[in-house]
Amino acid sequence: MRQRTARIEKLEVGAYRIRTDFPESDGTLEWDSTTLVVVEADAAGLRGVGYTYADDATAHLIAERLSGVVKGRDAMDITETWSAMISSVRNLGRPGVSSMAIAAVDIALWDLKARILDLPLADLLGKARQSIPVYGSGGFTSYDEKRLRAQLAGWVEQGITRVKMKVGREPDADGARVRAARAAIGADAEIFVDANGAYHRKQALALAREFRDWDVTWFEEPVSSDDLEGLRLIRDRAPAGMDIAAGEYGYSLSYFEQMLQAGAVDVLQADASRCGGVSGFMKVAALCEARSLPLSAHCCPALHLHLCCAARPAVHLEYFHDHVRIEQMLFDAVQIPHEGVLHPDLTRPGMGIEFKKSDAARYAL
Repeated sequence: MRQRTARIEKLEVGAYRIRTDFPESDGTLEWDSTTLVVVEADAAGLRGVGYTYADDATAHLIAERLSGVVKGRDAMDITETWSAMISSVRNLGRPGVSSMAIAAVDIALWDLKARILDLPLADLLGKARQSIPVYGSGGFTSYDEKRLRAQLAGWVEQGITRVKMKVGREPDADGARVRAARAAIGADAEIFVDANGAYHRKQALALAREFRDWDVTWFEEPVSSDDLEGLRLIRDRAPAGMDIAAGEYGYSLSYFEQMLQAGAVDVLQADASRCGGVSGFMKVAALCEARSLPLSAHCCPALHLHLCCAARPAVHLEYFHDHVRIEQMLFDAVQIPHEGVLHPDLTRPGMGIEFKKSDAARYAL
């Protein structure tokens, strides 16, 4: 029988900026680096790890505010600690940096609790399945056709049967890019497109019809995710067999509830590194289950693997190029898909990964 309490002794946080391997852009943004914020929580002689993709302001908030909220609390009582963190940012605003900071800490605490109990995180949460399919994600608008085709075809050659590409920066060229993508991956793999809210409503409807010619089965954020009426319009009028997806910018449960009440999506997306960590993600999964709506995890594949094995509505997770690269560089024991599916390593406690702090030091901010 475990000890009745395991006090959180220490919380450490670091921010690390890693340059992309090639300039990247989508329909509304351009970038050449990604910042990883890592939290490590200690209790009972063990260390849990959590992370988010944010910026150094997130790390400062964790160090200067959340650390004091968390230290000394029982590592078993995550719900109580999560609620205390939420209360502590009342005057800062819940969305954005605050929610991502809470997410990173919450993830570290769940990883720590699972390690204390010597359980894989999926087992602690309660597995709904043994593995989860992935879709290869990248296809940035900054890629020329040669790079686009090579990346997407490479995933299909690895056995990943769904691939996603960015659209929206040059709408008049998007049809040709999707056509080139279809030629590269063959007839059997699925194509997803992500406009990151770059289109206006009628433009999105016209392009949905054009994309259907190339068997696009997923249209992500055809319009801004704040335009719930627009998303509903596209969902109602999109070609049969084309799912409308959004939700990656959700930070609180009320955001997701409003999206579901509006009937805005066929598939809801959620990102545990943004929506309050493991605790927040599993609450979103419960909303989806209540409405019989599929859930797809946004980015952070090493983080979402165990969560998606525990969340009943989860259908797949995003195998995002940037995050795959960073996670394989800076964490040990990151799982690799086999025939398009990720399996958690159930011989290891927690999320099963270890942060390579010495390797990350060169990227520290």
